[in-house]
Amino acid sequence: MPAIIAEGLTKVYGSRKHTVRALDGLDLTVEEGTVLGLLGPNGAGKTTTVRVLATLLRPDAGRATVLGHDVVRDAQKLRREIGLSGQYAAVDENLTGAENLWMFGRLYQLSSPEAHSRASALLDQFGLGAAGNRVVKTYSGGMRRRLDLASALIGRPRLLFLDEPTTGLDPRSRIGMWEVIRDLVRTGSTLLLTTQYLEEADALADDIAVVDAGKIIARGTADELKSQVGGERVEVIVHKADDLENARAVLGRCCGEEVSIDAHARRLTTPTSGGTESLVGVLRALDDAGIPLDDVGLRRPTLDDVFLSLTGHIAEEGAAPDPDESRAEPAAATAGRPM
Repeated sequence: MPAIIAEGLTKVYGSRKHTVRALDGLDLTVEEGTVLGLLGPNGAGKTTTVRVLATLLRPDAGRATVLGHDVVRDAQKLRREIGLSGQYAAVDENLTGAENLWMFGRLYQLSSPEAHSRASALLDQFGLGAAGNRVVKTYSGGMRRRLDLASALIGRPRLLFLDEPTTGLDPRSRIGMWEVIRDLVRTGSTLLLTTQYLEEADALADDIAVVDAGKIIARGTADELKSQVGGERVEVIVHKADDLENARAVLGRCCGEEVSIDAHARRLTTPTSGGTESLVGVLRALDDAGIPLDDVGLRRPTLDDVFLSLTGHIAEEGAAPDPDESRAEPAAATAGRPM
């Protein structure tokens, strides 16, 4: 049986005059031992999906099972087998890292010695051993996120929900968090990861489901999704604006595709299926034509490219704020921890 099966999940907020369908008949399947990236912009329904699957929110329609448990009827049993790390670190900043993890261990009904032992092991696993006796208010954002993830693991959950685990982190901390998540994947854990970042899903997920307006609108690997918006493209920035038209002709001959021009940026872009061979051919042809360049590269589609192709709008636009996101943090502190 798949680890997660969701059929027709629906969640509506608001009054009769104004309603928001946070989930609109969402269907989802996640196989055990895999990592699914739930990819979508703010307001797409990612957090609401996680809250329903983690038993923190009842759907208005549809049904879902997680690890064989119905998320409504078997909520108490399911909470013992899952963990959740929300968008914001749900830890007490006035306690030390070790005290936070010990407290969560006790909530999981571990004995006090077992909770201490588990806390110590997790602090070392997440690179927080030296900071374990410091109060959390002295931690950096990246350290807090790692501690929060450690707290979600203290009960050794069979399935882990990670709701935008790198939101607000600087690039270095984000990469460090990716390594922590990769370590979890190597142990065979089942993960559902929500994110706004295609590169994050690309780096961590076996499969990606794209969510927009409360529905799954596409699913596949990162490469499969990128191929839906034309795969790779050659991008050239000429040194002089006067060379734009000549460069357009060169790219058209080399790639046999329509060439788009951004005159303000002196940028030309054209789809290609030839990979690096096409790039080398373009460079040689532009050099032969005597056209100097400021930049040239083989680009992959971005998150905005994918969403523009699939939904007609870029990732930052076109979606109403998720009504549940403002309430996500208090619940995140209790998901996967005995109530």
